[in-house]
Amino acid sequence: MHLSPRVTALKPSTTLALNTRAKALRAEGNDVLSFAAGEPDFPTPQKIVDAAIAALNRGETRYAPVPGDPATRAVIAEKLTAENGIAGLSADHIVVSSGGKQALTHALAALIDPCPAHGTPDQVLIPVPAWVSYAPMVRLAGAQVVELPTTPQMDYKITPDQLRTALSPRTKALILNSPSNPCGTMYDEEELRALAQVIADAARTTCPDLCIITDELYEKIVLSDIAHVSIGSFDEVASRSITVGGLSKAYAMTGWRVGYLACPGEFGASLASAAAKLQSQSTTSIATFILPAVRTALTECAADVERMRVAFVERGQAIYSRISAIPGIACPKPTGAFYVFADISSHFGKTTPNGVAINSAADFAEALLIDHLVACIPGEDFGAGGENCCRFTFACSIGQIRDGMDRLGAFVASLR
Repeated sequence: MHLSPRVTALKPSTTLALNTRAKALRAEGNDVLSFAAGEPDFPTPQKIVDAAIAALNRGETRYAPVPGDPATRAVIAEKLTAENGIAGLSADHIVVSSGGKQALTHALAALIDPCPAHGTPDQVLIPVPAWVSYAPMVRLAGAQVVELPTTPQMDYKITPDQLRTALSPRTKALILNSPSNPCGTMYDEEELRALAQVIADAARTTCPDLCIITDELYEKIVLSDIAHVSIGSFDEVASRSITVGGLSKAYAMTGWRVGYLACPGEFGASLASAAAKLQSQSTTSIATFILPAVRTALTECAADVERMRVAFVERGQAIYSRISAIPGIACPKPTGAFYVFADISSHFGKTTPNGVAINSAADFAEALLIDHLVACIPGEDFGAGGENCCRFTFACSIGQIRDGMDRLGAFVASLR
């Protein structure tokens, strides 16, 4: 008996694996400081919790429509119209899924032809370093990953020329993530407009089926004067921009598993129908009693979101000032999300006091966890450029940031 090669070749999520190990060490009585999982330490706002409890008490425990109930989808459409400037959306263009991961997976599955008539696989462009799950999702859908490398000097952002050069008749989609996990940076409006123009030009000529999948899960966690802008709000690419969002990060609802996808126009309605069809054969709807909580979050909890965002600003400033002062570590200043992506490669070739060689980001992260009980995510699985880096989240308290950076500094100082 043999398992599918697609599955056996699949790597487990590095983030989840490291977070699980950190929790196991903590359960053994170790004072582990985890900077691994991107999970806010805030409780879910009480209004959201109360809305779910009220729904349970009303008996809202039966099946819901697969893509979510019309009222919740309408609220999401209204939010994306009013806040993101995406025109032409209605409930028919929205699918509510079990987290952003499911929304992304279904969008790719709906777009990709794993057995195209011309015999060569569809391609999906991914600027890297990028979130660890994009590439596996693309490969599981049957497409080829094409990485677009970036550097810290570029703030980990692609250029229009780079995008133009990478496009081909086989390109089916570009995945954009702003604010970025793992890089903690974001595109401004001018940069996004330049990329949108490249996509629009290519769609008129060599790539008629080209789409943008824009992952905007961190849209409300903005740390600087760069405003979040949805590329789907630009007329020239609106009808081919699939906006993926969710409530996990900004609303401190990671365990609730709420995500969504949206795309306007005739294509968007067809895409939503296809994604709902896929969802009907996997998970059906999200839990029915969570749907009223989604509506409450999007319509009544702006003050809670802003309070958490302000805290992330302070935390981002704290971790950046501390980590950039440690010899041999460099990273761009975080402008969005709650991560710093630190280049630690100047320490490759060194050894720990116990004689452990540091020849990779994975070695660095492993030794840091063992020697100083600090958990971070090594960058190898984030794509080209990530192999020199480790990701540290600052979705934790200022006190933990101070203690963790003290330990990181002591670890670096111990290397020879």
